[in-house]
Amino acid sequence: MVPSDPPPSHDDPIRPAPPPKSSGQEGGNEHQVHVIGLMVGTALMFIGFLNVFLSISGGFEINEVPFLIYFAGLTIWANAAIETPGIRYGVMGLAITLALVLFQYGEVLFWHKQVLFWVTIIIVMYFMFVEPKKPAP
Repeated sequence: MVPSDPPPSHDDPIRPAPPPKSSGQEGGNEHQVHVIGLMVGTALMFIGFLNVFLSISGGFEINEVPFLIYFAGLTIWANAAIETPGIRYGVMGLAITLALVLFQYGEVLFWHKQVLFWVTIIIVMYFMFVEPKKPAP
């Protein structure tokens, strides 16, 4: 049992309560931008990947636009999802560089589509089987 504190004496100055922390204003807006970035990035990656996947399975040619959509989605997703700045900006820089190189090259070969397909499969499998971090108490 913990003994209760004695009541304050009348000679002690009364300290005002600390002001309440604003938990909803700035943190909520940042969280919304984070969620929107995850949603938009994932949607763009899915749209680009779907076009590449259908062109592989259907055997038809595509231009570089689905790759540009995919890499734009990867850049937006990495900005919202990756917390470590070095990794975040590395992934963003790599995605932008690959998009610019492919745009300059101007032609999508079959092996380009295969590399994008299998790298995406590996990334998705990694995130499926890695356990999320437990929040610190």
